[in-house]
Amino acid sequence: MRLDKFLKVTRLIKRRTIANALCDCGGVVLDNKIAKASTEVKTGQKITLLFGNRTITATVIGVPSATQKIMAIDAMIADVVTTPVPRNTPQAQHPSDDE
Repeated sequence: MRLDKFLKVTRLIKRRTIANALCDCGGVVLDNKIAKASTEVKTGQKITLLFGNRTITATVIGVPSATQKIMAIDAMIADVVTTPVPRNTPQAQHPSDDE
């Protein structure tokens, strides 16, 4: 199954077009490599989604074939971890604070 469709089916991403866009900008990593939307997903692979303020990591435990009905979501992904990205922006100082 294509990566963009897998992300939509598992509900890690709401729409396939958004999954496509995230893949196009390099926001999807599959087994430590930036992945295209057309990449085939296989059991045992690790998917990392890089959003602006968080990272989601999941392990693929099952992929339905084209002829199978869609499996239950919990039968397809495991170990889903959401990690907030720390903000590394320094606090701006007001010019009058230096006095």
